[in-house]
Amino acid sequence: MNSNHNVAIMAGGIGSRFWPMSRTSYPKQFLDILNTGRTLIQQTYDRFKKFIPEENIYIVTSEEYVELVKAQLPNLPINNIVAEPSRKNTAPCVAYISYKLKQLNQKGALICAPADHLILDETAFTKVCLEALAFVSNNKALVTLGIKPTHPNTGYGYIQFEQQSASDNVFKVKTFTEKPNAELAKTFVSSGEFLWNSGIFVWQISNIITAFEKYMPEMAEVFESAKDAYNTEKEKEAVDKIYPQCTNISIDFGVMEKADNVYIIPSSFGWSDLGTWNSAHDNMEKDYFGNAVTGNQVMVIDATRNMVHVPDNKLVLLQGLDDYIIVDTKDVLMICKKDKEQEIKQYVAEVKRNKGDKYL
Repeated sequence: MNSNHNVAIMAGGIGSRFWPMSRTSYPKQFLDILNTGRTLIQQTYDRFKKFIPEENIYIVTSEEYVELVKAQLPNLPINNIVAEPSRKNTAPCVAYISYKLKQLNQKGALICAPADHLILDETAFTKVCLEALAFVSNNKALVTLGIKPTHPNTGYGYIQFEQQSASDNVFKVKTFTEKPNAELAKTFVSSGEFLWNSGIFVWQISNIITAFEKYMPEMAEVFESAKDAYNTEKEKEAVDKIYPQCTNISIDFGVMEKADNVYIIPSSFGWSDLGTWNSAHDNMEKDYFGNAVTGNQVMVIDATRNMVHVPDNKLVLLQGLDDYIIVDTKDVLMICKKDKEQEIKQYVAEVKRNKGDKYL
């Protein structure tokens, strides 16, 4: 393993589209959504420790989730839990860990990856990550891992790339497109020029900092101003002052879509961003009628293609439902058509409006 290689696992989100399992106090990255025996953040940590030194694995999360991280990753050094004082999207998250690590290792390379993705082929994933790390060590490049699309999904961002490779299996990025409509998604997939945006990035720390200085100078300035505090007892106080000054913006919008040195590696490693109950259904074992069931006392009668997540030892009899999401927790029961899953965020907002924060 290379001591210059680092990974920042981004674990500060609240996963509202997995409500009512995912709650503000206990979001989806800390849940075993797929009933595998390991939570999503544990699976992500396990995946990276195969090729990144464990002392170089960092979890960037919200202050309120620090104790959850400690409980679920007991072997992680306490100093490797990087706590954000508020949620400001991924650009401040990436800036914080980058400026912090720059003080530890000027030659470091960094992978930034979400905590809640599913990756089925970990051997292929490791290979692609090492290819990306090798490329950024020899080029002033910002690399993203692109997923070869299997269907015209409207829930993912798309990245167009040049057809002439810059290096073996590395291509220059042409355009970024946010979630397209169905017709555009079909055009993208059939063209062969587009990949899904995985949200996994690889770069030399010095190069992403240069990009912040060029494309987000105000953010660069505030994080640079605290450089003497990083990795000392003064870090928390300094960062608490910085975050209110940060724009709430993603690294995609803030840097990647503006930079002229962005490259992509087309990849196939069984990836899903596990953003919705439908994506969970796609990746779980199903019965003969297409029902994905978590819960050991579920009886299914004339019901098909449902996503069922209920407590063990609670008898649930399901009859006549087709294409539904059924999620039962100790205080919430949700029954929702699968084709309405993109509206779950709106339903959560409606719950907040009518019932307050109690069920969030």
